[in-house]
Amino acid sequence: MPLIRTIQISPGSRLGVWQIGEDETFFRKRVNISPAIHHPHKRLQHFAGRYLLTELFPGFPLDSIQIMESRKPILSCNSLHFSISHCGDFVAAIVSQEGAVGVDIERMNDKIEKVSHKFLSPAEREFIDPANALAHKTICWSAKEAVFKWYGLGQVDFKENMQLEPFPYQLYGYMHCNFNKADKKARLSLQYLIADGLCLSWTI
Repeated sequence: MPLIRTIQISPGSRLGVWQIGEDETFFRKRVNISPAIHHPHKRLQHFAGRYLLTELFPGFPLDSIQIMESRKPILSCNSLHFSISHCGDFVAAIVSQEGAVGVDIERMNDKIEKVSHKFLSPAEREFIDPANALAHKTICWSAKEAVFKWYGLGQVDFKENMQLEPFPYQLYGYMHCNFNKADKKARLSLQYLIADGLCLSWTI
């Protein structure tokens, strides 16, 4: 299937979402991935993610992708910054010439409600809309996942190291996250949208 959504965030940053309807053969003709990925669906997700990078930025140097110890993929040439997220048959990617990025795509489900105490601080739980609690918590989880990918070095406590500032529940909106670790402190701006039971969040 083609791109189902693209967002030109800035002149040098673009985001896209792809719904996977193709088989592995379609992607194998266009991109290569590590043969170490044995699970068929995970391999298909990775193929689609790499392919989406080339759709967003034609000429994307896939051969220069390296995997850090934290499992974050980067370009050895540092010419572009990128992030990829998978959820079932959907893959999201963001590519930027301007700086570090993070993207996450999530499907709303009850598991997020069950573990929300692990990633939401008491202050964050206070601004959750009780009429849309699951959706609001899904946005928070997705936003923190995007920030986690932006940071890229692992070892992050989602409750202690990432604090979301209050924001109202909406289908599309903005928020800020205060990231606080000994080696990195930042106030990040994020955007998100909810559509078809999926939540998409990103930061640059």
